[in-house]
Amino acid sequence: MESQTIQSIALMLGAGWASGLNLYAAMLVLGWMGASGQVDLPQSLEILSNPMVMGAAGLMFVVEFFTDKIPGLDSLWDALHTFIRIPAGALMAAGAAQGLDMGAAGELVGLVLGGSLATTSHVSKTSARALINTSPEPVSNWTASVTEDAAVIGGLWTALNYPWLFVLLLAVFILLAIWLLPKVWRLLKAAGTTLSSWLRKPATTGTPPKT
Repeated sequence: MESQTIQSIALMLGAGWASGLNLYAAMLVLGWMGASGQVDLPQSLEILSNPMVMGAAGLMFVVEFFTDKIPGLDSLWDALHTFIRIPAGALMAAGAAQGLDMGAAGELVGLVLGGSLATTSHVSKTSARALINTSPEPVSNWTASVTEDAAVIGGLWTALNYPWLFVLLLAVFILLAIWLLPKVWRLLKAAGTTLSSWLRKPATTGTPPKT
């Protein structure tokens, strides 16, 4: 019973956290693991194993895979997905909370925690990408994108197979986010101020020679 409870908690937290990084990868991983029998998804999440849902998630994952590696376009994509990842993460976590057998109270807890974790991971990703985009080279974008995708896949697999380890790693992620985000925002503010000063700097014109 205790093992089932911690697995349900890890799935609830993992669904919210992963959705904030890459919603479509999270849907695809959970759907595939449910369809292949590797995990028994709660009733509210069984829809993720539907072939049509998995196909749609896979298609959007491919779109995001390439969009996420184009400097500038990745930040625009992240901004638009603020209104998608966070609500979806909250709903998926609420669905995962059904495994706790706490009724409406458990689903509400899942909704709140899932939304909070989705917000934390989404804001962390969006802020880091905006900072990376201040560099002209594209390699850092590709590296960050692949790392995020691997984190979602590996994180959900860990949540379903080693729930205590996932909870520990998630706590470390939250502490790092609390410590890093203010520093990232200060760097972004400094970069914005520098760029603004460059744009406002008047063009220098040479003085005509005296005759």
